Amino acid sequence: MESLPLLEQLQLYLADWPILHTVIMLLLLIVLSWVVLPLARRWAVVGVRSMVRRSGSRWGGHLIEHNVFDRLSWAVPLIVFQQGLRFVPGLSEEFTAFLVRLALALLVVVGVRAFSALLAAVNAIYNSYPVARNRPISSYLQVVTIVAHLFGLILIIATLIGQSPWFFLSGLGAMMAVILLVFRDTLLSLVAGIQLVNNNLIRIGDWIEMPQFGADGDVIDISLHAIRVQNWDRTITTIPTHKFLDHSFKNWRGMQDSGGRRIKRALNIDLTTVRFLTEAEIARFEKFVLLHDYIREKRGELAEYNRNHGFDQSYVANARRLTNIGTLRAYIINYLRQRSDIRQDMTFLVRQLEPTPQGLPLELYVFCADIRWPVYEGIQSDIFDHILSIVPEFGLRVFQQPSGNDFQAALRAGGSEPTGEQP
Repeated sequence: MESLPLLEQLQLYLADWPILHTVIMLLLLIVLSWVVLPLARRWAVVGVRSMVRRSGSRWGGHLIEHNVFDRLSWAVPLIVFQQGLRFVPGLSEEFTAFLVRLALALLVVVGVRAFSALLAAVNAIYNSYPVARNRPISSYLQVVTIVAHLFGLILIIATLIGQSPWFFLSGLGAMMAVILLVFRDTLLSLVAGIQLVNNNLIRIGDWIEMPQFGADGDVIDISLHAIRVQNWDRTITTIPTHKFLDHSFKNWRGMQDSGGRRIKRALNIDLTTVRFLTEAEIARFEKFVLLHDYIREKRGELAEYNRNHGFDQSYVANARRLTNIGTLRAYIINYLRQRSDIRQDMTFLVRQLEPTPQGLPLELYVFCADIRWPVYEGIQSDIFDHILSIVPEFGLRVFQQPSGNDFQAALRAGGSEPTGEQP
């Protein structure tokens, strides 16, 4: 006995203990399989990483980043375990067949996980190209992932119980109603995602408004089940994809693509201050650089009109005259025309709206040449700063609701004046 090698001595000793022999050999096989795993991962990850670095391919970088090779490496110990079962003595055929089926089921799990990682890498690779901004494919890949998991689940169950996968697939027809009920939102989101992408209704980076969900900001992710919007206050709103077909939403992409952002704001003029201009006022306005040509042109036009019609101009109603509100409108038009930050090639209106109890709305409807939000707000504020300051020069007043101070001043003024009534 002492002259025999240690391994042979162990085998001779275990020959008298067959069950212990089987257990020890099975444990050694499991240990061997576990030891093979880090070697496989090192070869798969480190080896492939070095190959990718030498080749300079960014595809391989994405595959490594999403752990495709790392997940595939788990197949090596499972294969070693499955193939090593033949060298384990004393195992019954039924138990051996069960362990083989278990290893195959785990191989299916490894394959599904590796395939999911591969799809994630494909999505990352696709997103690195400019076309991904207009045609995202993440929702389609998620559908493929779900189908792969379902098919993998069927394979696992079929492998464990020793049945053909077609046995389960043939029964899917009877389960279709349950499947439609369970995956209702998924199917609706899939259809919605296809329509949104194919009709180019929404892209990553679009500024959208969806008040019913509190969304007002940039689209940062489009997936199968949800679309995420980062609002301007930096919060994230998650909206189910199929809701975009059930509800309306505003997409500001057209504004961004056009290069002009609309300024649509009105100021209310007090109707009691609207009147005709006097000759002295007309002469003063003629000295304004922005009104010089307008006043000269209007003077000649009105003089010719009144002369041709022979109106008696001693009465105000008998002749056409310049008004302070019309002159202000002309001033605003010329003021906006000379600004380089206002688009002159897009809709350009300075108009009066229907009078209201709050006065006569004088509306600006123009487009700013810079669509950036801070710059746009600054330009809009500069324009109305100037207009609000120039309005009194035309004998006009901006309407404002009376405040508590106005009522107090009126009461004080009324109390200080004698009423002439006897107590």
